[in-house]
Amino acid sequence: MTRRRMLALGAAGLGALAVGDGGREVATTTRPLARGRAVIRPEHEPHGPRPKVMPPRLPPLPARTDAIHRLPDLYPTAPPHAVALTIDDGPQPEWTPKMLDLLAEFDVRATFSLIGIQVKQFPKLAERIVQAGHQLCNHTMNHPLDIGSLSRKKVDREITEAHDRIGHATGVAPKFFRSPGGNWSHAVFHSAARHGMIPIDWDIDPRDWSRPGTGHIKRAMLKATGGDILLCHDGGGDRSETIKALRKVIPQLKKRGLTFVPL
Repeated sequence: MTRRRMLALGAAGLGALAVGDGGREVATTTRPLARGRAVIRPEHEPHGPRPKVMPPRLPPLPARTDAIHRLPDLYPTAPPHAVALTIDDGPQPEWTPKMLDLLAEFDVRATFSLIGIQVKQFPKLAERIVQAGHQLCNHTMNHPLDIGSLSRKKVDREITEAHDRIGHATGVAPKFFRSPGGNWSHAVFHSAARHGMIPIDWDIDPRDWSRPGTGHIKRAMLKATGGDILLCHDGGGDRSETIKALRKVIPQLKKRGLTFVPL
């Protein structure tokens, strides 16, 4: 047998090189299809991006009787100069992108409390929040301010529907829960714990949702000290005052030696 014949047989036995994910060449052990043979794709094979897989549910936690207000209560070893910025009521198509751009400009990672109905309408924005490296928090499906007086069944539906919406849109199961208006009840604590979420409140509330003026928001947030959890909003109305205030607040707090961390 000639050397050329041996090389040909060896090549047929090894198979061809195929291009795998990311353009990397990988060896295959299957023979190439006969010339002219059509490749038949299954009818159910999806075309385009694959749908996101729901993340596994977090293990249940013991139900608490209060919500966490300060970082040291959540992370006892947190640096004394750390603060956490939390942003509620999004995603919203006008203000969430502006908030994300602002945080990226100042290299700040925050925690976004997402409303399920908003995630349903704007799933790509929810996904962008995660891709930017921010933390997620469940803020119920419809933001009922009377959640503290709702039945256990209604409370659980609000929390579960939001949990599933957020997970489906982002591929992330939120680890934290914030009750609308800071209204808590045994039913709320129980449902949050059942989904493996930690209940979160805040220390610094500039009430920016009421549009009290950029100056008021700025003065309230500049009172922050190490260990504080700060609250502001990217949804629920015109958030131009919040954006303007944060543009001043973030660099001033950093100049004082405070570091922003996600929950």
